[in-house]
Amino acid sequence: MNNIYNALKNITPKRKEYFLWKFNLNFRQGNERKSEEEFLKVVGNKTLDGFLAWEKSEEYRSLVAILLNTRFDQDLEEIYSSLSNKAKTGDEKSIRLLLQMGKEIKEYSKQAVRQMTVKSENDKNNDDGLIV
Repeated sequence: MNNIYNALKNITPKRKEYFLWKFNLNFRQGNERKSEEEFLKVVGNKTLDGFLAWEKSEEYRSLVAILLNTRFDQDLEEIYSSLSNKAKTGDEKSIRLLLQMGKEIKEYSKQAVRQMTVKSENDKNNDDGLIV
């Protein structure tokens, strides 16, 4: 699962709400963030104790890893764009970095294509032919 919202589908509703609240992942970005008291009213709890204990679990750590990976991907896109713009103005250091980054992205892309091909072949091999 590479999308935090897909991963959150697999946890309890209260934990999902807590995670969304804690990391301010609401779809409506214009809304003001709820206070702790407002959040507790929404989920029907008196304290955050249960959520704080959950933060020590492997499930929570996995969700945080997915979230950070998503944020890193977004940061990488911004860095690439900024670096590309500087390289286009002739900045030699940016040109070298962009070429290096491009080489690494191409290698990663090749690996991703191979991985997707294997997954596609596995999906075809697991098809039992049953039409529903």
